[in-house]
Amino acid sequence: MMAKQTHPAIELENKYGAHNYHPIPVVIERGHGIYVWDTDGKKYFDFLSAYSAVNQGHCHPKIINALTDQARKLTLTSRAFHNNILGEYEKYITNYFGYDKVLPMNTGVEGGETAIKLCRKWAYEVKGVPTNQAKILFVEGNFWGRTMAAVSSSTDPSSFNNFGPFMPGFEVIPYNNIPALEKALEDPNVAGFMIEPIQGEAGVIIPNDGYLKNAYDLCKAKNVLFIADEVQTGIGRTGKLLACDYENVKPDILVLGKALGGGVLPVSAVLCRDEIMMTIKPGQHGSTFGGNPLACKVAMAALEVIKDENLSENSFKMGKIFRARLQNINSPIIDTIRGKGLFNAVVIKPFSHNKTAWDVCLALKDNGLLAKQTHDHIIRFAPPLTITEAEINEAADIIERTILECN
Repeated sequence: MMAKQTHPAIELENKYGAHNYHPIPVVIERGHGIYVWDTDGKKYFDFLSAYSAVNQGHCHPKIINALTDQARKLTLTSRAFHNNILGEYEKYITNYFGYDKVLPMNTGVEGGETAIKLCRKWAYEVKGVPTNQAKILFVEGNFWGRTMAAVSSSTDPSSFNNFGPFMPGFEVIPYNNIPALEKALEDPNVAGFMIEPIQGEAGVIIPNDGYLKNAYDLCKAKNVLFIADEVQTGIGRTGKLLACDYENVKPDILVLGKALGGGVLPVSAVLCRDEIMMTIKPGQHGSTFGGNPLACKVAMAALEVIKDENLSENSFKMGKIFRARLQNINSPIIDTIRGKGLFNAVVIKPFSHNKTAWDVCLALKDNGLLAKQTHDHIIRFAPPLTITEAEINEAADIIERTILECN
C-alpha cells in the first residue's frame, strides 16, 4: 500500500493522474539557473536538469525572452501554411550541426520515430531493400522513449511487458560489441543501426574507446545508416557539442531533443543529408506542432546560449572536477563512478548497508540536492551546464556528506 502523501499537489496527482511515474516526493514551484525551490521555499541544486532538457539552466533570460517575444506575435500555423520563422530556423540548425536538411518534430521519441521512418524509406528507395524487408539494429540497454516502436526495441521488461505484439523489423544485438555488429551486418536487408553514444537510462553506460568509430566504419562499408540518438547526450551534455564528436563520427541521421527546447518547450529535430531526407514526400510524415514558430525561436535561442556561453567546454571542465570529487569519497556503498562531461553516474553496491539508489536520492533531497535513480542501484548526476566550479564543489560536499551518512 502506497504511503499517504501529505502535500496537496501530490495528493491531486495521485488521485487524478496516471501512476506511470514514481517521483521523488518534492513539489517544485520555481527555478532559476542551477537551482529550484519547493513550495515551502527550500532551495535545491537541480542535478537532473529534467533529464538534460535544462542544459542552459532554468528560465534562462535569453530563451525566455525569445519565447515571450514570439508568443506575442505568432505561436502556431501548422505546416498547412508557411511562416516567417521556420526557414530561418532550418538554415540556422543545419548550419550549426553541418547537415543538408532538418525535419522538425516535438519530442525526442518523435525524433526517433522519424529517424526510423526515414531509414526505412531510404532503404527501399535508395539502397534497394525488398519491400517490407528492411531491418534496423538496436543494442541491448537502449532507451529512446515509450512509444510502441521504442518499446519494441527495448530489452527492459518494465518497458515491454504486456504491451505486445511488437513492431517487426527490429533486431537487438549486444552493446559495445563489434563482432556482434559485424555478424548482424552480414544481412543485406539491414538498413540502419540506431544507438545512443552513451546510454542514459541504462545508467550512463560508456562504450569502449573506438567503439563508435568502428561501428560507423562497419556501417559505411555495408551501406547501412548510422543513426545517433543524441536526445540526451547532445547539445553539450557530455563535454562536446555531440557525444559522437569524441570519436569524430558524423551520424548519417542525427536525432536531437530535450535541451533543444531550452527547458521551456518540447522541440526535437532529425538532421541528415539530402539523399536520405528527400525520400520523404508531402503527406508522408509530419506533425501539427512540428516546426511551429514559437518552438523555432526558442530552439535558436537555446543553441545560441550553448555556443555564446561555451557550455560544452564548461561541461567538460566541470565534469572532470566533479568526478575527481566523487572518486575521493571513501564509502563502502559506492561501487563505480563513471561519466563524461556533466553526464555522470554513481553505482551503489546492491543491497549495501540495506541502501538502494532511491534511499540515497531521498537523503540527497533532504540535504538540498535533487537527483534521480535509474534502476535500483544507479544515480545519475546531470546539473545544468551553467554550473560554476564553486557550485560544483558545494554540490559535491552535499553528495559526499549524504553518502557517508548512508554508510
